[in-house]
Amino acid sequence: MHGTEHMGEMWLLLAFLLMGALLMAARASSGSKSVKLQIQSDHPAIFRIDDGQGGLNGHDRREIHRKKRILEYAERVGNINKTCRYFGDARSTFYLWRDRYRELGEEGLRSRRCGPHNHPNKTPDEVVDKILHLRRTYHMGPIRIAWYLDRYHGIKTSDATVYRVCKRHGLNRLPNRVGRRAVHTHRYEKQVPGHHVQVDVKFLTLKRKKGASVRRYQYTAIDDATRVRALKIYRRHTQANAIDFINYVVDKFPFRIRTIRTDRGHEVQALFHWHVADLGMEHVYIKPRTPQLNGKVERSHRTDKDEFYQLLAYRDDVDLNKKLAVWERFYNFDRPHGAHGGKTPYEALREKLSQ
Repeated sequence: MHGTEHMGEMWLLLAFLLMGALLMAARASSGSKSVKLQIQSDHPAIFRIDDGQGGLNGHDRREIHRKKRILEYAERVGNINKTCRYFGDARSTFYLWRDRYRELGEEGLRSRRCGPHNHPNKTPDEVVDKILHLRRTYHMGPIRIAWYLDRYHGIKTSDATVYRVCKRHGLNRLPNRVGRRAVHTHRYEKQVPGHHVQVDVKFLTLKRKKGASVRRYQYTAIDDATRVRALKIYRRHTQANAIDFINYVVDKFPFRIRTIRTDRGHEVQALFHWHVADLGMEHVYIKPRTPQLNGKVERSHRTDKDEFYQLLAYRDDVDLNKKLAVWERFYNFDRPHGAHGGKTPYEALREKLSQ
């Protein structure tokens, strides 16, 4: 009889052990990291421990784990003085952790900044908003943004401050930018307005409201010395339109033009060449496959793309030409230019004519 009772107890113990092993295996397979402990002592503190680690970096996790160990140890030994001496922390710090943990849970144990929350030289929020708007909308660089803030808003700030604001908001790098190419030409700049005028054509593919594409051609002329520009859009890419554009440039520019520089496109061949000569100007071609020799007009086309066409909603040619005239005037009279240290092309022209 006693042997039967002993065997029954053995089987009961084995059953409990088997159940415990199954429970541990199920918990391990579930992958749950949330372990909650409720520890009570003579102290009035009741701690609920949660080991969830979502949204924390490695430093925060280590700090939270260390502070939990100290709080648990204090609950276990029932003596705060002994706990603080053992871990080398001040009692005031321990009470601060305990109170924050009661109120905020694990979030209260995260490390906090020791510096001031408000700095007297902090960039105002309204200035930050303007910086981010110019960066997102027009893809301007830090120096140009600083120029715009100074010229149009009377806000004095450095390009380093603008860069830090952009970096803090994840805008220190612009999207879809290719790396800089190797420099294989020497940059130059003429000092006399009209000495060299670079001419080129920008091919435009515009979208109508219904989705149909429209092909147009922007003829561009830019003065090498002042960066004053003339722009005009045509439906066709022909020598007749190139000749008409040169007549427009001669009337538009407030100085005499000496030389016209172009590539070797079909629109600037014999008829165009002799028409330029008849107007008393020299026409020179750049070397084949070297657009960098007309780099100023090429660079201005990228400005057109970034600051004008990406914001344009095409309706019809009349509306397009009106908006282009506004953009041309803004570029010449109001837009700060990097080549002139933030001055506009016409401001640079006045300076050169007064010398």
